[in-house]
Amino acid sequence: MRLRRHFDHSETTGIDLAPMLDFVLNLLIFFIITAVFTKQFFLPVGRHGGGAGGPAGEKETGSISVIVKASGEVLVDDRLVDVRAVRANVERLSAQKPEWGVMVTAEPDAEAGVLVQVIDQVRQGGVENVSFGTSSR
Repeated sequence: MRLRRHFDHSETTGIDLAPMLDFVLNLLIFFIITAVFTKQFFLPVGRHGGGAGGPAGEKETGSISVIVKASGEVLVDDRLVDVRAVRANVERLSAQKPEWGVMVTAEPDAEAGVLVQVIDQVRQGGVENVSFGTSSR
């Protein structure tokens, strides 16, 4: 005697999408929550309207000059100072001339880390008007 197998051809096989939809929904919730709590930090950049009127190494009238050399040396108003002393010098000079801003000038080969440290020190010194420039050697 032969056994017959009965196949129900009306039943279709398919992929169950419910687990994938649950996963995608969880990802969506995760990204929405993390986007709300993400805080972007930035440094506002003030650009003055002057063109290439003269060498960038010269002191401009009405600004405190901070120069970052390629060797890592930092000059504040033509005085060699340590990176950690930039804040104190900027505070002292801005107390004398509170309307002045700070002009940070970097040589093309200056290290970016030193430049960021100098800019942080200037901002901690209480000066809001900070301009940036580059100088030729």
